[in-house]
Amino acid sequence: MRLSEVLIRPILSEKANAQQEKLRRYAFRVSKKANKLEIKKAVESFYGVTVTDVNTAVAPGKNKSRFTKAGVISGRKPAYKKAFVTVASGESIDLYSAI
Repeated sequence: MRLSEVLIRPILSEKANAQQEKLRRYAFRVSKKANKLEIKKAVESFYGVTVTDVNTAVAPGKNKSRFTKAGVISGRKPAYKKAFVTVASGESIDLYSAI
């Protein structure tokens, strides 16, 4: 798998921002086929930091339904994989520079 296909996007939420400040841990949405070694290489090459730890979690797909004029439409949200990357002390990733 190419390194450009591993990272999909960073996760920017209140919980992820709190972990960035306290624990130097950054959250990313990654490809479901990516393993921890590929995630580590991708983060180190794209952001130029030293990664000390990688934790992954697969969020399961959820059933969703909505009410319309035609009746109830039900579907399913896809499952996705998250990676929590801890960087070395004294280093940080600036996720807001491109906004």
